[in-house]
Amino acid sequence: MAQTKAIVIADAGPIIHLDELQCLNILNDYGKIIVPETVWLEVAYHRPKALCAPVNFIRQRALDFSPQVNALTPLYTLHAGEQEALHLCVAFKDSLLLTDDTAARLAAKNLGVTAHGTLGVLVRAVRCETLSKSEVLELLRAIPSQTTLHIRASLLVDVINDVERFTK
Repeated sequence: MAQTKAIVIADAGPIIHLDELQCLNILNDYGKIIVPETVWLEVAYHRPKALCAPVNFIRQRALDFSPQVNALTPLYTLHAGEQEALHLCVAFKDSLLLTDDTAARLAAKNLGVTAHGTLGVLVRAVRCETLSKSEVLELLRAIPSQTTLHIRASLLVDVINDVERFTK
């Protein structure tokens, strides 16, 4: 199992969507996943069983508040969970943000924070050999019918095509 040394901070989307696909365990490849308090409460409301999965989730409140995140909040219309996740990303240098929210990803880019979503986590599972190519293709094809993830159909097709061409 290939683990990353970066600190991983999760927004609600990837936790919820991976749980909907019943593959939340692929997050174990990252080691520890920091879940901001506000995000924790959001996941607990929408998908409480996800937080009981055998994943090393660490519930944490942002203690330092970044003026940069505060400035970007109205510009990108960031919700409370996204804000708290970004505050933690700024506090933890070289962190990775897991989010499916486009505005949060743009704000992260503005802050110099790397962000990946559910699709990126699934593609990474193939590259790290956590899941087989066929398993990931099956999960990707299940996204429209089994998840609440809103994604452009053309993007999903592109990702599926990329995974189909993947050889290790």
